[in-house]
Amino acid sequence: MEALLDRIEVQTGRNPDAAVIWLHGLGADGYDFEPIVPQLELTHAVRFVFPHAPVRPVTVNGGLPMRAWFDLYGLDPEAREDIPGLETARRQIEALVAHEIERGIPAERIVLAGFSQGGAVAFYAGLRRSQPLAGLVGLSTFLPAYRRLAAEHAPEACDRPIFMAHGSEDETIRFEWAAAARALLESLGCRVEWHTYYMGHEVSPAEIRDLGRWLVRVLFPKEAA
Repeated sequence: MEALLDRIEVQTGRNPDAAVIWLHGLGADGYDFEPIVPQLELTHAVRFVFPHAPVRPVTVNGGLPMRAWFDLYGLDPEAREDIPGLETARRQIEALVAHEIERGIPAERIVLAGFSQGGAVAFYAGLRRSQPLAGLVGLSTFLPAYRRLAAEHAPEACDRPIFMAHGSEDETIRFEWAAAARALLESLGCRVEWHTYYMGHEVSPAEIRDLGRWLVRVLFPKEAA
């Protein structure tokens, strides 16, 4: 089992019975999305776990070290991919999921979320779990190793909801790349809730509100009904 990553945690109430593991983007850290928790306006007790990616040399950063879930050789979907790095990240996320299960939150009450490179890892890890999580969230992200997904994905994972959101003006991860990722997921039978916003490579208040409502529907369906 991988050692647990350094992380910060935020709880929206006492004795949470659900968790969200949220992965930051390239060069950021776990604190990046901590301020979003109250903006989700959750009235239920949820534990948010924000791990810090390891510091490593990153090719698109001129080889200089920064926090990254895996090495990135280019942003284009056809660029070379760091599969060993993705596999390491997958094991690190699995360790975090196992830790939440040990603390009493079952896998079906855990959402795996991420922004940009963090979203790519969330998809890479979550779609390959035969014991699926409550759902997956990918914000302004892409599908890594997409050519291998049809052969490697766990069909059970596609039975759980997926929230995808992207900015129409995103010049980092282009909108058409995200739309192609959505189409591939849907072709595999995944249930994708797709949102677009007039924004760049960022998050917006409307997106956060939509995500908060989605989390309630997924984690607390009786209250959302």
